[in-house]
Parts: sequence; structure tokens; C-alpha cells
Amino acid sequence: MIESETSPDSFPRHSARTRRFTLGEPRDFTVCAAGRLLLFLRALSGADPRTGLWAVELPDGIERMIVDPSSWGDEELSEEERARRERVRERALGVVAYSASDAGDVVVFAADSHLHVVDVSTGARRILAEAGDAYDPRLDPTGRRVAYVSARALWVIDVDGGEPRCLARDDDVNVAWGKAEHAAAEEMNRSRGFWWSPDGESLLVTRVDESPVRTWWISDPAHPDRAPRPVRYPAAGTDNAAVSLHHVRLDGTRREIGWDAAALPYLARVTWTPGHKPLVQVQSRDQRRVCTLSVDVDGGTTTLLYNDQDSVWVELFDGVPCWSGDDVVRIVDEGGARRLCVGADAVTGPEHYVRAVAGAADGEVVFTASYDDPTQVHVLRWTRAGGVEPLTSEPGVHVAVSARGVVVVASAALDRAGRRHEVRSAGATRVLRSVAESPRMEPAVRLMTVGARRLRCGLVLPTGHSAGDRWPVLLDPYGGPHSQRVLQARGSWLEPQWLADRGFAVLVIDGRGTPGRGPDWERTIHRDFIATLDDQVDALHAVAEQEPALDLDRVAIRGWSFGGYLAAMAVLRRPDVFSAAVAGAPVVDWRLYDTHYTERYLGLPQEQADVYARNSLLDVADTLTRPLLLIHGLADDNVVSAHTLLLSQRLTESGREHAVLPLTGVTHMAAQEVVAENLLLLQVDFLRRALAG
Repeated sequence: MIESETSPDSFPRHSARTRRFTLGEPRDFTVCAAGRLLLFLRALSGADPRTGLWAVELPDGIERMIVDPSSWGDEELSEEERARRERVRERALGVVAYSASDAGDVVVFAADSHLHVVDVSTGARRILAEAGDAYDPRLDPTGRRVAYVSARALWVIDVDGGEPRCLARDDDVNVAWGKAEHAAAEEMNRSRGFWWSPDGESLLVTRVDESPVRTWWISDPAHPDRAPRPVRYPAAGTDNAAVSLHHVRLDGTRREIGWDAAALPYLARVTWTPGHKPLVQVQSRDQRRVCTLSVDVDGGTTTLLYNDQDSVWVELFDGVPCWSGDDVVRIVDEGGARRLCVGADAVTGPEHYVRAVAGAADGEVVFTASYDDPTQVHVLRWTRAGGVEPLTSEPGVHVAVSARGVVVVASAALDRAGRRHEVRSAGATRVLRSVAESPRMEPAVRLMTVGARRLRCGLVLPTGHSAGDRWPVLLDPYGGPHSQRVLQARGSWLEPQWLADRGFAVLVIDGRGTPGRGPDWERTIHRDFIATLDDQVDALHAVAEQEPALDLDRVAIRGWSFGGYLAAMAVLRRPDVFSAAVAGAPVVDWRLYDTHYTERYLGLPQEQADVYARNSLLDVADTLTRPLLLIHGLADDNVVSAHTLLLSQRLTESGREHAVLPLTGVTHMAAQEVVAENLLLLQVDFLRRALAG
């Protein structure tokens, strides 16, 4: 029997119900009307996932809800929309995405199987068309027309009504227009497939041919009467979708945009801003080359502006490329530093680790970066006249959106719950209201830097611990690329504190490959994921030298996704250190994970068979001597459940005892409230029993 903590006031229930206390915070900001209007989303309450659309006149207007999601019933989502939400990790309901005109007078969104158009000034809402399987509706900048994807085709309809017009469609069922393929949406952070011209008279549109991609089948074993769901999944070493970009006019005529797609098959970024040619970034299959191109839409040609190359890989970044005046803004790894470049010039020094661009204007760029402390993220502004200046100084994690002279800064810190959203415009500053609920605990984390590699760690002990107490240790990492856990944000430490209060010394470690420490640090895991485990072990021992409360005879580890891989690897490769593990949705055989992520780190399996074998868990399954709990959602189309099933099969064939917890109908997010709640309780129960044994 698991620990009885299922009251409405328990932390697992509270955290699950509030989506980890993020419901009710403002999000998804759009600056309109030359900086005089701000649109954003906010849930109805901190425990209600239905999200409404809000507007506020800047600088000092009153916040008003212009779309109330309680005015319609339960939503029936199309498969395309479900897939889109899974890729962007969207768990809310109601208005979860929207598009606004530049003037901010009109907004469009899809919900309740319809396309909705809203008059921002009055809040009047009308149904524009039956949405059916439509998703990603986008207003043209002038607010006259809406483009959207439906039935694998791109459609446009006038805001004033009328019949939808199909702009691009193929008879081939394997071809879709205006969508982002799996590799782009899951790994490149490009979730869109079409972009309006600034004048609203044409679009740039992707054509995605998935016929080369193998079909995988995601079934629901709990409902054997239902047909499996086909998923085009580009596994490492197999063919990707063939993606091309086309200039499409409103009369349906189109011209393909040309570049060397054989050498640069990945379409990573597309931007089209007023007064400038569109910019695209394309990437080679081995990811050692990224080219920034300008586009001549009339001729269908491209011009090479920048050719970034690296012997290991070239990273992609959010917010770039973009224009600042007549200069192209990029983020570039050079000289061991990650720098902001405006035109040909690097405008930040080696002391800055630039993370993303929040917005750019003529002679100005707002961006986020870390300095000498990777646990903090700050917002900065570069201007041609004044150079680089910080816009945030309070310790914590700050991100931003910047457009039309307005900067919205979202700030998290260790000394307060949630995030504070500050709007800076016209020389004034205001704070947007949050209705997020606060957790009924205050985490106490000790941030540490340990060992020869100066590994960043966070240690959380049980509340009220006393000198002389000794606690079993629970490592709680992600530990892999693109995700950083050790941050100065209170929300990062709520779950570790709850786990600690169940009787553990909880240790979170960011090792090699995690962000914040520079490009060379990230590239040290090239061809070698096992290094991430070495850092967990080294940091554990280094922290134990400083903190006698850690009982190194009782050490467990848990994780999800890459963290699940790391947890399973820990008990398989280092049973001398780890006594038990919980591995959630682990990648077990990297040949079964997607192309863009896996090949960046491990290369092609056809060429690096020994690398894939060394980093796989299957060939070391027969070494298991410690308790291992495997957890996997059977509806997961990112890390498919085959990973856990294959590992379980190999363990069984080797006579190695283990436990498997299959989650029916659960995807990689494990978003269902009752599942998220009880997963915590079940893990604690397993670890207590395993360590007691």
C-alpha cells in the first residue's frame, strides 16, 4: 500500500492539479498597436486549466478578459492538434494558442471544433468556420485573412467570412502543407509550417513529404478493439521527411524556394519581417553546418549570408536569425564562448553565455544570457550606441518577450513562489496579475559547486533535520542536453523538497552536456552519454565529503526521459554506488530515438555501431543486481514504450528481477492529474522498500 497522501491538500494532489503551480500565470505575450496593447493568456484560476485571452492597454490600462473559455463545453481535439500539443508540451484547455493582427484589433484561435474571430475592443466573438481537424490558425499582419491547416492542406478564409479557399494541397496522402514534421517540432523547436508576408498578400509554406519515413504504430493495449495509431517516426539512421519551402500567393500560384537541400535537408528557422527579405536557416544532416540565407520570393532563390560550421555540431537557437535594422542577428559559438552577433560583429564577450534572443529592432537587441553563474539567467539589451546593459539584476531566472518598444520580463527567484511578470513600456513599469496558487511548503535548497569540473548541484534535506542525522540519498537528475535543473528558481525545488520530507537527502546535479557552461562543456558528451553518469557519481562523492548527513550505503536515483535513461544506466553500470533506481520513459536503445536529437550526439548508427552499442542499456541488462522500477506511458510517441519493453525482455531473459509500471493512455508528458499525483507516491514507496532491503 502506498503512503496515504491523497487528500486534496497533499502536495502530490496540489502539484498535479495546478500543473506544478503554473496555472494562472500570464503567458504567451503579443505586443500590438505599436506598443500600446498587450495580449496574453491566463487560466481562470490556479487550479482551472481552462485558459482565457486577456488584453491590457499600455502603460496603465486595466487587464480585461476578452475570451472566456467557460463559454463552451469540452473540446474534441483532432489528431493533428493533439500531436501539436504533445510536441509543445501543452496541457491547458480553452485558448491555448492565438494569433493577432499587428494593430491588435482582431484575434483568431481554434477551439471547440471551430475557428473563432474576436473583436479585441469589444470582446465580441463569432465563429468564422467549422474547424474540424484545423489547427494553427494565423491572421495575416493586416488582420484581413486567416490561414490554417486542415486535411493536410493550407487554407485561407477572409475574416469577414465567406468560403475557405485551398491554397496548397497534394493528392498524395503522404504529403502535408503548412505543418512542422516530427524532427522540427520535437527537436528544433520549430512548431510552425507557414509564415505570412508582412503585407498579407502571400505566405511561405512548408511542403512535407513523409513517404520516406517509416510508419510506427502506437496501440492502446487496454482497448484491443481500437485500431493502432500510425505515426511517421524518423528513427536514428533512417529517412527523414522531405521538407521544401514554397512562396504561395493568395490565388494559389506558388514557387519553390531553392537551396542545396541535399547538403542541407533540415529547415530549422523561417522569419519574415517588414522591410526585409525573409530569412531561413538550414542545417546539414550531421548538424556540423548551419547556413543563414536570405530569400528572394519572386525568383525563388536564396543568398548565403552566413555559413556556420563546427567539427562536432552547430547548435540552433530561439529567436534567431532576425533583423536589427539592416543587420542580421545570430547567436554563434566562437572562441569557446556563445556570443550574440549583429551583422559580422560579435557584440558580447566571453563572459556571456547567450541563450536566446527575445526581440530586435533597429539598433537594438534584447536577449537572455548567463554570466559566471550558470544557475542564473538574465535579460540584457544591446544597443548600437551603448553596447550591452543588463535589464535584470535580481538573482534568479529571467526570460523575456520584446517587441515595439515593450519588454515583458518573467522572473523567478529562490525567495518567492511562482513568477513575477513585469511589463516595461513608455518609461513605465507594471506587474501583471497572477492567480497561480502557492505551494504549502518552502523549499530549502543548498546550492553547491563541487569537484574538479565545478559541477553545479542542489542539496535538499528533510525539513527540521538535525545535526547528526543520516539520510538515504536520492539523486533526481535530468542530466542531459537541453535541460538544466540546478537553477535559482523556487519552483525547481518544490518536488525535491517534498521528496526530502519523505526521508531522503535529495541531490540534483547538472553534469557535462547540460546548458549554461559554454559550448565546449556541452560538446564533451559527443559520442559518450556515459560521461553524464560519471558526473553524477563524482558530484555525489564530493557533496558527501562536505555533508555528513548523506548515507552513501543507501543511494537511489530516479529520472524521466533522458533522466530515466541515466537512472537505469546508474544501477546497471554502477551498482557499487547505486542501490535502487526508478526509470521513467527511458531511452534504452538510441537506434529507436529520433534522427535530429540522436545523430547530433552519437552520429549515424550505420557508421557508429560501436558508439550506439556502448551507449545502449540492452547489452548491460544482464548485469542488473539492484532493484529497478521501469515506468512508461503506452501512448508515448516520443520515447515509445518499446524502449521499456525491450529492456524488460532482456532483463527477463537474463533472469534479472525488476518491476514494470505501464501507464495506459499516457503520453510522454504523463499529464493526467491522477497519474501525475500517484506516480510520485508509487516511486517513494518503491524506493523506501528497495533501500530498506
